[in-house]
Amino acid sequence: MWFKQLSFYRIDPGAVADTQTLAEALAKRPFHRCGGLDWSSVGWVPPVQSGEELVFAARDAWLIALKREEKVLPGAVVRDFVDARVAEIEDKELRKVGRKEKQALKEQVTDELLPRAFTKTGRTTAYFDHARGWLMVDTGTASRAETLIAEIREGIAGFPARLPKTQLSPATAMTAWLADGAVGSGFTLDSECELKAPGDNGAVVRVTRMDLTCDEIRQHIESGKQVTRLGLTWNDKISFVLTDTLQLKRLQFLDVLQEEASQAGDDMATLLEATFMLMSAELGELVDALVEQLGGLIET
Repeated sequence: MWFKQLSFYRIDPGAVADTQTLAEALAKRPFHRCGGLDWSSVGWVPPVQSGEELVFAARDAWLIALKREEKVLPGAVVRDFVDARVAEIEDKELRKVGRKEKQALKEQVTDELLPRAFTKTGRTTAYFDHARGWLMVDTGTASRAETLIAEIREGIAGFPARLPKTQLSPATAMTAWLADGAVGSGFTLDSECELKAPGDNGAVVRVTRMDLTCDEIRQHIESGKQVTRLGLTWNDKISFVLTDTLQLKRLQFLDVLQEEASQAGDDMATLLEATFMLMSAELGELVDALVEQLGGLIET
């Protein structure tokens, strides 16, 4: 239930009226396994493995899950089969196999092997923070987040999700925080950062397990480097790495929150609900506080 990474998007709370509307939209694209000649498949599944509903709701937070399945067919395997076919033809017909014929053989072999290929699966979970107007996605990969949003739009045409724009860019703000040695509003510096010099080929300095207020870090900033990743802790509850693309990597919900969640439920169902309610409430407050530290949103 605990998110490990976070990409968040601004949404219009009125775009989805209620959980029933959302569930009906997702039901238009349920997950199906890959067909014989399909390379991949995506669709919606129940976010709680023991449940059957496509939306798991707790107060103003609505949890959803997108499942993907992909065929795994290594290129080396295809080449081996193609080489064997080529050798057989050249041996029997005493002629060289040309490039176009090899390409046709490759396509034929791929079609034959694809139904027998191994598959790998994965899930991307997300939740609607209906009260605050956020879509929170458990991924640090932009393409996976965009795939999830695209699938929502298959059921809700024109679903308005957009990346938030803040008055201060994350890189500018993180550099200022590191130069000052403090952040404010419940945020404290952790022991990890990444700094990059201007330009496409600018030097990159990665620091871990170091006091970020030391003179060495300030010297990098004075030389013109900007912070692209910064480890932070919020209210002694959640630690994470903030990136210059406004993503939260390596989320860790600290012991105080996990202990609170574990004491909130007597069985699996109530424990899941309590954990989700606690996580969504804390992440919502964290994102709001972070946006405030970045000068607020530029509304478009």
